[in-house]
Amino acid sequence: MHKNKTITIGGESVKPGENKLLKIPIDRLPTGTLIDIPAYVFNAKKPGPTLLVQAGLHGDEINGIEIVRRMLAEKLFHISAGAIIAVPVLNIFGFIHFSRDVPDGKDVNRSFPGTKSGSMAGRIAYHYMTSILNQIDYGIDLHTGGSQRHNFPQVRYTEKDEESAKLAEIFNAPISFPSKLIKGSFRNAAFLMKKPTIVYEAGESMRLDDYSILEGMQGILNIMSHFGMAQPIAPPYVQRSKTAHIDIRKWLRAPTAGMFIPKISNGSEVHKGQILGIVSDTYAKHTKTIKAPFDGLIFCINHQAVVNQGEALFHVGKKTVELKRR
Repeated sequence: MHKNKTITIGGESVKPGENKLLKIPIDRLPTGTLIDIPAYVFNAKKPGPTLLVQAGLHGDEINGIEIVRRMLAEKLFHISAGAIIAVPVLNIFGFIHFSRDVPDGKDVNRSFPGTKSGSMAGRIAYHYMTSILNQIDYGIDLHTGGSQRHNFPQVRYTEKDEESAKLAEIFNAPISFPSKLIKGSFRNAAFLMKKPTIVYEAGESMRLDDYSILEGMQGILNIMSHFGMAQPIAPPYVQRSKTAHIDIRKWLRAPTAGMFIPKISNGSEVHKGQILGIVSDTYAKHTKTIKAPFDGLIFCINHQAVVNQGEALFHVGKKTVELKRR
């Protein structure tokens, strides 16, 4: 049973019935300008769970940032029960440099739980962990594909974690599947603290994709509605009765170097042997086809037009079970 509680971040408290913008001081730019992580806290009077909605863990993954920004602008986090901590941009340094990582080249999402006096990525992870993670009940981590890889909207949850699997089902993205924990990741740190967390992946880095944004907003609202934090919106941004669940996944790689021409749209269902794309030399002398290894669906496509042999081009999954939304 969830209880009313005061949320404290950076030495400042937000009592039940209050909404505040708080900041976690992290580091300074070489110019001396202080950089901090903004965290919006919405704390209702009525008891309920505390939900973390965060984006920008990788600074170039802007679809998640836009999801949080748009929900703030539309006042969708003004809840009637529980509390929401909304973090639009976790990796401020990566965001202002249009980069996945921080300036020293380290990945914040491989640096958890971090250290107080370590690298910049480690310090960001440490301050974030100690300021926020111990106060939440559930987490939604918003990401996109990287390196020109476009992810069809999907939710990844932790293997053998029933609570995160349930959270993924409630979110109700077009696709969901279990994913192994990665050492140093935020999701791994949350799992070790018994904080059920899901990762929403949609779109690609440095490109806004409205469909991916709307799917993410609707998924967050589905979870808020499920926990009695807010009423469902009508009409919904997107609507479906079920999500496609996959547990067999395979990357299809470039059979040779050349120009890559996809022949199918992301999110499409495919059948075994179907031609998904071609890789051809620039003189049209040699062309190789890429075929579906089994019946399934495509949930990631590489948008790089010129590829080298072995580069990942399509992520294909075998649809095994369809989970109906509860």
